[in-house]
Amino acid sequence: MKRVGLFFGSFNPIHIGHLIIANHLVEHSNLDEVWFVITPQSPFKQKKSMLDNHQRYELVYLATESYDKLSISTIEFGLSQPNYTIDTLTHISEKFEGIQFAILMGEDNLKSFHKWKNYEAILSDYHIYTYPRISEGKIPKAFENHPKITHVNAPVIEISSTMIRKGIADGKNVKPLLPKEAWKYIDEMNFYRK
Repeated sequence: MKRVGLFFGSFNPIHIGHLIIANHLVEHSNLDEVWFVITPQSPFKQKKSMLDNHQRYELVYLATESYDKLSISTIEFGLSQPNYTIDTLTHISEKFEGIQFAILMGEDNLKSFHKWKNYEAILSDYHIYTYPRISEGKIPKAFENHPKITHVNAPVIEISSTMIRKGIADGKNVKPLLPKEAWKYIDEMNFYRK
């Protein structure tokens, strides 16, 4: 059975950190592929400087098209908002029978994972692959050696989309932080500038 890791995010914009993490996880775990699941709007984030779904899809497409094991899912575009991970997992599992889905998340998210809607159901039916993040606080004991949670020793990446958007707005050169094709599109379309 094919194993696919789902990398959720607004990818506003996608940057080299996302690619490094996704590629590392697919190359250093038992996952066959990683799908970037572009979220229209997270229940925890408000839309402000969010590019529209199509523009963020285009950025992810341009950034991932040369990677055989990385692709995109727009599954959440058709789901009602606000949308929760459990709903997406149920929907995607029904749509793609014969694929075993897992969630990719920064280990900082494990600290609040017990607050996610139906987190017990997620853990019962899906694997979670975590990667290191610098953050405060402790991971709850229940998640430390859980059989469904795999810690992958990936590089620690401290690049954020927020930092990139601010850099562009302030006229800074953020080109090294973005995949070449994504930067070209952002630059041509004048995204994130004041």
